[in-house]
Amino acid sequence: MNRRNFTQLAGLSGLGMLSNKAFAIEKSTNKHTFNLDYAPHLGMFRHHAGNDPIDQLNFMADQGFTAFEDNDMRNREVALQEKMAQTMAKRGLRMGVFVAHEIYWQKPNLASGDQALRDEFLEYIKKAIPVAKRVNAKWMTVVPGHVDLRQNMAYQTAHVVESLKQASALLEPHGIVMVLEPLNFRNHPGLFLSESPQAYEICKSVDSPSCKILFDIYHQQIQEGNLIPNIEKSWDEIAYFQIGDNPGRKEPTTGEINYTNVFKYIHSRGFEGILGMEHGNSRPNKAGEQAVIDAYVKVDQFL
Repeated sequence: MNRRNFTQLAGLSGLGMLSNKAFAIEKSTNKHTFNLDYAPHLGMFRHHAGNDPIDQLNFMADQGFTAFEDNDMRNREVALQEKMAQTMAKRGLRMGVFVAHEIYWQKPNLASGDQALRDEFLEYIKKAIPVAKRVNAKWMTVVPGHVDLRQNMAYQTAHVVESLKQASALLEPHGIVMVLEPLNFRNHPGLFLSESPQAYEICKSVDSPSCKILFDIYHQQIQEGNLIPNIEKSWDEIAYFQIGDNPGRKEPTTGEINYTNVFKYIHSRGFEGILGMEHGNSRPNKAGEQAVIDAYVKVDQFL
């Protein structure tokens, strides 16, 4: 594990002995300079780095990664949030998304138009703002919840747009962006938001710099395919990407998606945001973690 082996490089003057306070940090010898800001998550490299979140962040940075995302950040203790933020700042890791609210996976909330549910959502957004500031996060994930089978889709869309307009008014003064994530029908059946054109239409209707799209490449390969053309069509409303190959939702090169070409397109457009590595490892233990790193080196080197 990195940072466990320390070597003192300079003796104390006149004493011929080593200080026990000054350490030279062990560095990775194969650090890669990535062309895009890929963001691992906690647990992805725990066999190398251990279970401590700070050690994991340091390991990510040692491998050349320049970003990090954490869906569960809002639920972590404030002291840990602050410590993680300090480590990210020190190591040059940008903070990616965290989930801003409780997601209604099996019943409607924002699509329903129910005022109490809207108020609940807006309260979550208010509480997420100090978390975002604490960890230097610009983006937070929002999922509008389950479809309302008792209402026409046009009414549901109007309800969702109104909720997002009110949330945007809360976020705009702080420069924070909620990113709407369409999710595929197979993993998450019955959700209101499932396709990139739908997300694009909603963002255009909300018309706020604080309401954009999280384009999850794994979900959209299953839901709609036609990845690069849909990214191109939605480009001016996309603020964030997430990654996962299909089938399996593992690292690039393990499935059917040509991630080299997808990343080439994203890079060619001058994308300066973060690409979250929201996937599992295809192989267990340290070998599997190294395979993840190697996969990103492989697909990134052609950009």
